[in-house]
Amino acid sequence: MIKNISIFPMMNYYVFLVVLFVIGTVKAQPLVPALFIFGDSVVDAGNNNNLETIVKANFPPYGRDFIEHKSTGRFCNGKLALDYTAENLGFTSYPLAYLNKQAKGKNLLIGANFASGSSGYYDSTAEIYNTISLSKQVELYKDYQKKLATLVGKTNASSIINSSIHFVSAGSSDFIQNYYINPLLYNTYAIDQFSDILLQSYTKFVQELYNLGARKIGVTTLPPLGCVPAVITIFGEDNNNCVEKINRAAILFNNKLNSTSQKLQSNLSNLNLVVLDIYQPLHNLVINPTDYGFLEARKACCGTGLIETSILCNKKSPGTCKNATEYVFWDGFHPSEAANKVLSDDLLAAGISLVS
Repeated sequence: MIKNISIFPMMNYYVFLVVLFVIGTVKAQPLVPALFIFGDSVVDAGNNNNLETIVKANFPPYGRDFIEHKSTGRFCNGKLALDYTAENLGFTSYPLAYLNKQAKGKNLLIGANFASGSSGYYDSTAEIYNTISLSKQVELYKDYQKKLATLVGKTNASSIINSSIHFVSAGSSDFIQNYYINPLLYNTYAIDQFSDILLQSYTKFVQELYNLGARKIGVTTLPPLGCVPAVITIFGEDNNNCVEKINRAAILFNNKLNSTSQKLQSNLSNLNLVVLDIYQPLHNLVINPTDYGFLEARKACCGTGLIETSILCNKKSPGTCKNATEYVFWDGFHPSEAANKVLSDDLLAAGISLVS
């Protein structure tokens, strides 16, 4: 198992409870001005809806437990972990997908979501699926900043950017939807080498955000990729166990992410960069689901629960469960809303220094 690799110590749990109490009992302003979200399908709020790609989730049963039972493009039956995080920080609505037609005017004041399913640090991953690479997400963010400056003026816009939290969740698609299925990659690069390539892109990404005014950045580690239902189905050895070689690859990358982030922290003045460990919390859910109120961690809720995701997870998929709260995974790759709620509490606890 991976150790807690946050580059800042975990906050005192008492303080965490006080923060939650204050947010829950006092109708106040959010703890930060805005949220900016970058990455892949784990945090995509609907940007892929407007792309010519098969990687979409804007149809049932996606969103069946979301607000008004709407399929928004979130790869989940309901809320994402970052939706809960937004609520925990005091927001009453979520940053819109930047390509959403409603993402304009005052709706931009609480931030924006630039994430795109099947994208990653490695640009060619997004190119394969015709989605938005992380480098292109930064370009969209630059466009956002121009709109924000028009809305509130350059000085106020700069203040909002400096004080807001920037989240990035990427890397999973680079491994599962590219490296492990692409002989041109895995025959050319060892895991260690490919991780270094991804982290070069990560370094460039953080530096670009910093140059654009970001001072509070939270980056999630890779999850236990070998425990994802579709990964067990495709790469497993005809059993229900996590694929340990893929989990070891995730741990290797995460350790490198930690050391890379420490260097960035040291080199960029006034940067608050926090590595948010998602590996261990999700691994705990998978290995001991009943401890958290779940009944099923091997199969997902949608369809057979073995591999379905995106267009394979649809309203005609046979076998879809009736109660997703019993499942750690909603589809073959993504956690259920219930699991996201558990994970979001860990995110807030690990990243509390970002709101100070």
